[in-house]
Amino acid sequence: MLKPLILAFCVISGFAVLRAQTPAWQPSPGHMQVPIWPGKPPDAVPVAGPEYVKMVGDGGEEPVAGKVSRPTMTLYSPKGKNTGAAIVVFPGGGYWVLYMALEGTEVCDWLTSKGITCVLLKYRVPGEHLFPRSGAYPKSLTALEDAQRTVGLVRFHAAEWGIDPHKIGVLGFSAGGHLVAAVSTHFKQRLYRPVDVADEESCRPDFGVALYPGHMLENTSKEFELNPYVPVTSQTPPMFLLQAEDDPVDNVKNSLVYYAALKKAGVPVEMHLYANGGHGFGLRRTKFPITGWPQLVETWLETIGITAG
Repeated sequence: MLKPLILAFCVISGFAVLRAQTPAWQPSPGHMQVPIWPGKPPDAVPVAGPEYVKMVGDGGEEPVAGKVSRPTMTLYSPKGKNTGAAIVVFPGGGYWVLYMALEGTEVCDWLTSKGITCVLLKYRVPGEHLFPRSGAYPKSLTALEDAQRTVGLVRFHAAEWGIDPHKIGVLGFSAGGHLVAAVSTHFKQRLYRPVDVADEESCRPDFGVALYPGHMLENTSKEFELNPYVPVTSQTPPMFLLQAEDDPVDNVKNSLVYYAALKKAGVPVEMHLYANGGHGFGLRRTKFPITGWPQLVETWLETIGITAG
């Protein structure tokens, strides 16, 4: 099942079958989930009600987390040979909800099978359409603060978790793809006051993978101009981009404009565009060639020296 269109999900309640809400999302047994903040998260805003998980989709089988106000990270250890690499995964969901399986746990299962430590970030989202202070940075600081904090935490715990501190990357889908670009261009200064020694670590990812990203054309009056709140420089880490030209949610120009800015800044970037594929396919097999994208990422990671050797 492909991810339903975010707009339709939030505006048209009958678009998909919805089961009863359940308590906050939890990982399967055997995986460590911990809060990323030792106390109240910075810039916290009231959320109407507790965190929930809804089962959505035509068969009601897709777990979607909403009203997340207490962000967590869940550690998935590599299976077999440990490459020393780690990837923080940002699920998509329009900065309102998070698709925790399609663009979360299923991704971690793939990465860990390749010897990569996966850290699944459940970042703050309001879970309601047009909720105040929701959306991509700078409309809301919270998701980017959570991303900065998590990259720093992973680097702080690198030795403990068997991770090379110079091989820590980020990977995200849709809104999570934008978050990849945001944390890869906002790392010189935290958006919040440091809370402990983990915040002394760099929050710059060593590489990024942005899959069908959105919000790259916002805050500009021109048809083809990168969002100024994604300030690409020569210090932006190497990037992998992938999108379908028939994406009905995030126009393919989102990837194109980001690619152009990265090339102009001299940042190593690899981009793959496909005629068909739509939006929200995650790792699930489809009839289109784009479905083979995980192998492309694996090859790229080896090429740039993250998993080689």
